[in-house]
Amino acid sequence: MDFGEIKAFLGEGTEFKGTLFFEGTVRIDGRLEGEIVSPDLLIVGEPAFIKAQIDVGTVVNSGKIIGNICAKKKVELLSSSRVVGTIKTPALIIAEGATFNGNCEMGGPEETYPPSAEEAATPEALEASP
Repeated sequence: MDFGEIKAFLGEGTEFKGTLFFEGTVRIDGRLEGEIVSPDLLIVGEPAFIKAQIDVGTVVNSGKIIGNICAKKKVELLSSSRVVGTIKTPALIIAEGATFNGNCEMGGPEETYPPSAEEAATPEALEASP
């Protein structure tokens, strides 16, 4: 996979505690505890251990994440990934072998879906239709 130019790299054997803000692509192979915020791409390598609240554009994970993930574009869990927490994203890809224990919210409250045939046939729905 080509993710473009990586702007920063937290290598295996390094540890960071605090809030990480970034633009562009960042790869983490070390340990991070705290918060990660970016409109762009976060790559979590296989040796990584992250215990954080994550709010980014896209996450591609092959490491271990404990915490909630909010991704505006997508979350991709590769086969070696382990996630414990809530994932909120419009697109979730889970590879065979990945584990995800938690909840998933896809879409947002602004999205409405057409009612099913059963829902459309209720007296309330019929009264509301023009």
